[in-house]
Amino acid sequence: MSLLRLENISVRYGDVFALREISLEIQEKLITSLVGANGAGKSTALRAISGLLSCSQGSIYFDNLKIEKFSTDQRVELGLIQIPEGRLVFPYMTTKENLETGSMCKRSKKERKENMEKVMETFPILRERENQLASTLSGGEQQMLAIARGLMAKPRLLMLDEPSLGLSPLLVKEIFSIIKKINRQGTTMLLVEQNVRQSLEIANYGYVLENGRIVLSSDAKEILKNDHVRKAYLGLLK
Repeated sequence: MSLLRLENISVRYGDVFALREISLEIQEKLITSLVGANGAGKSTALRAISGLLSCSQGSIYFDNLKIEKFSTDQRVELGLIQIPEGRLVFPYMTTKENLETGSMCKRSKKERKENMEKVMETFPILRERENQLASTLSGGEQQMLAIARGLMAKPRLLMLDEPSLGLSPLLVKEIFSIIKKINRQGTTMLLVEQNVRQSLEIANYGYVLENGRIVLSSDAKEILKNDHVRKAYLGLLK
């Protein structure tokens, strides 16, 4: 069942189109990957879905509710949660305090204690670091904290913007493993990534974005076999 649907969405920065009439669907309980090069419009798409950017045309439906005129906080209350690029944890707050900020919306505030226990089970290292300032955590631990903070809001759709950015190959592998685990627990996910291979390997469905347009959409494993994708993004000729 479709949880999120974009219909002919365009976004401009002044006179320049960052997104041009893109359409996509996110199916409930699955991982959908949106991949493409730097500047393709991937983060712009997430910001438009979250309400951080206005659309110059098109419609956004979340659980069949038309939401393109909704404010960002209204979308959060519906369960539409974004993990920003660069983590953006609060550096001078403790791990636990950062997690608590994730449960400020009405839909999750009453279940803060229960949700806190769930994310600590998913991220045992955060339990060990709960009284430690976020600024003292490693890059990988900060990324885990950012994802855990998003989970505290009880997302119906969790959108991750470049979760592997700036991490070592070993930590990238761990983060992708965590993403799969969260999905197995029932969370629908939209993954925006430059790491095309690993992103598509864990996804059910994928979209390729180039110069603000969707140029390919298919089962994620089929996209990995596509000649254009293999040449342009994976450095393979065949």
